[in-house]
Amino acid sequence: MKSLHTLFSFLIPVFFLAGCSKKQTEAQPVPNPQPNPILVREFMRGADLSFMPEIRSAGATFSDSAGVTKDGLQIFKENGCNTVRIRIWNNPVNGRSGLAEVQAFAAEVKAKGMKVLLDFHYSDTWADPAHQKKPDAWKTLPDSTLTDSVYRFTKQVVSVIRPEYVQIGNEINGGMLWENGRINKADAFTRFLKAGVKAVREELPNSKIIMHFAGLTSSDYFYNLLKTKTVDYDIIGLSFYPQWHGKNLDSLRNTVNRLSSTHNKSVLLAEYAYPFSLLWADYTNNTLGSADQILSAYPATPDGQYQYVKQLKKIMWECPKGIGLCYWAPDWIAYRGPTANNGSHAENQALFDFSRKALPAMKVFRADTL
Repeated sequence: MKSLHTLFSFLIPVFFLAGCSKKQTEAQPVPNPQPNPILVREFMRGADLSFMPEIRSAGATFSDSAGVTKDGLQIFKENGCNTVRIRIWNNPVNGRSGLAEVQAFAAEVKAKGMKVLLDFHYSDTWADPAHQKKPDAWKTLPDSTLTDSVYRFTKQVVSVIRPEYVQIGNEINGGMLWENGRINKADAFTRFLKAGVKAVREELPNSKIIMHFAGLTSSDYFYNLLKTKTVDYDIIGLSFYPQWHGKNLDSLRNTVNRLSSTHNKSVLLAEYAYPFSLLWADYTNNTLGSADQILSAYPATPDGQYQYVKQLKKIMWECPKGIGLCYWAPDWIAYRGPTANNGSHAENQALFDFSRKALPAMKVFRADTL
């Protein structure tokens, strides 16, 4: 056994060195690294995955960038997507995007720790600048009853799904619930909007409300109308697709900055997409398939798609009131097979290639990069 003298002679130098090390650390502290600003600022890195339940039911699969087959929603979660936009139709013929499907999918999204952006179309089918058809159950209702129907339907849905963001109408450039709510019938149109807003404010006072306009042209007129009619909302939501809304990103930047400043509102790029190819993977006509529909600086290649979405993210980040962006239908692959004529209209704008493998542009959802 070693003597106590030997033991203490060993410990004293150790304690001395440890003390010196501590003093040296205190004298020369290591500065804390500055946090990445995109990790500090709340910023939506969203995806509209409304097709996901239907794609799953068809048995289609996805794989991540390493080629590993995984659930599609899980791939978006792993890549940093923090918000999922889901459309809701009143009474769709096949049940797709109806309350039961949306409720189940929204619960799954929330269980993965992501937020829900609920997109009311107030129709049984697609609503957009060219289509704002009333639900069949509402088609003969007078304005006063329509207003109450909007209120009750909105309140019923948000009370069940409890989304963090609510979009009152989809691309309502020309109004909603035609013919009653066309934009040239501004009193009726804005009365319908206010009914939806009232339902959300009563049920979910902390949720943010979005008013959604497609494109840049006439956006000033639209949001000025909402201001004149004292429509209450939180976020300006814009769609931007080069094939429909122009190929000038400076115009997008200027419009985003001008609208947010003029109206003192947060602004969201609520819909955008871009092709990685001009080819197709099924026999369903695509909305985009020609080089003259896109920006020459961003060719229809996987890298061109990635550089484009990075630039849009940068534009929204640099806007002082920009709160993010939401890629439309990044999951809309040719899910019904290569010869389907009722498949995807935008498989060449998805964030998966034709073998259903995640593309580089999936990085748009990452929190640590612009």
